[in-house]
Amino acid sequence: MLIEFSVANYRSFKKQVTLSLVAANLKAKDSQIDENNTFVVDEELTLVKSAAIYGANASGKSNIVTALNFMKGLMVNSSREGQSTDAIKVEPFRLSTATENEPSFFELVFRHEGIIYRYGFEAKRDRIISEWLYYVPNVRETRLFERNLDHFKVAKKYQASGLQKFTRPNALFLSVSAQFNVPIAETILNWITEQLKITSGLNDQGFGGYTVHCLNSKQDHNAIIQLIKKLDIGIHDIEVDIVDIEIDSLPKAMPDSIKEMLTQEDGWKQASIKTKHQKFNNNNKPIELKLEEFDLEEQESEGTQKIFAMAGPLINTLKEGKTLIIDEFDARLHPLISQKIIQLFNSPITNPKNAQIIFTTHDTNLLSNRLFRRDQIWFMEKDRYGATDLYSLAEYNIRNDATFERDYIKGKYGAIPYFGDFETLLNTDR
Repeated sequence: MLIEFSVANYRSFKKQVTLSLVAANLKAKDSQIDENNTFVVDEELTLVKSAAIYGANASGKSNIVTALNFMKGLMVNSSREGQSTDAIKVEPFRLSTATENEPSFFELVFRHEGIIYRYGFEAKRDRIISEWLYYVPNVRETRLFERNLDHFKVAKKYQASGLQKFTRPNALFLSVSAQFNVPIAETILNWITEQLKITSGLNDQGFGGYTVHCLNSKQDHNAIIQLIKKLDIGIHDIEVDIVDIEIDSLPKAMPDSIKEMLTQEDGWKQASIKTKHQKFNNNNKPIELKLEEFDLEEQESEGTQKIFAMAGPLINTLKEGKTLIIDEFDARLHPLISQKIIQLFNSPITNPKNAQIIFTTHDTNLLSNRLFRRDQIWFMEKDRYGATDLYSLAEYNIRNDATFERDYIKGKYGAIPYFGDFETLLNTDR
């Protein structure tokens, strides 16, 4: 489970900002705090199950998801991809001379298999500047390794003696350690690969492929179908067939060599996805055992396609207790559907393994004290110098039964667009 993510000097983040899933010590003011939205890890740590990030366009909401995705990719791939001269694709904050030549900072705090880890690194385009890994085996945080340029301090517990010489300047020691089967490193990369899922609500094709895989392999098949049916979009069943790509179905302008590659014996496959809807007679009564088939891509709305794509990952995340991060969560979804998905995570009944969902959104309908605690609502705002700040609604001294949505739109919490004078817009060229 994710506890905290921190980033600095990356894209729009000049200073260090931290997204924390640690539940705040909220004092109830004339209303009862909903404790169903949190879960207890131990006597000292309680986490929230969901978190929403709000902000104006270009405020940096997508950048925090991008930063975490970049960190994940470098952790998994830096030891096995590229050469020693390849640049690290880090993007420092470019609007200040104070930061443009400084390293970018990334740090994760998470809990896996009962142990809390804190891992991070600083990187420039040409090399890793520093890297560190700590864990809490009992009560006190203990160092597993520290790296400063090419100097390493490695604890015996980490079991990676001698691997320093195999670590390129532009590769992470953690990634190299996992490649050489160091157990702790493998455990950490297993968490970030299997337990931390990141996607975009604007481009959900990858997750759609996962839903297809689940339905085709009968993995969570019934739960996925039930989720789609219960979201009330008129679908009674779904049928998935995996078929070979036919030459006639490919664009005429596509080169013959590409067509031959795609349609060879072990070539590409494509999924045929049919949704099934109830059919009615002339008296508007349902015809028994009669369902009408629709092609998902050709005949269903983009909203329905998104619900289908998300169904597999949502069920898997809830079932396995994973962490799901979605940029532009509300895109193409009705507010009540978005609300219901969040309620699935907040409820101890539908989320018995304490899965987490974190998302960016513009949907102010979700800004409700009936859905979120104040420590589950985050805001992003750029200052006059183009740098993003990240802060929680829990930092404000307000009643828990305040009207979050109305106050946000009125600008009480910032993180909204501020417009110029439009009256002279059409006279600017005179």
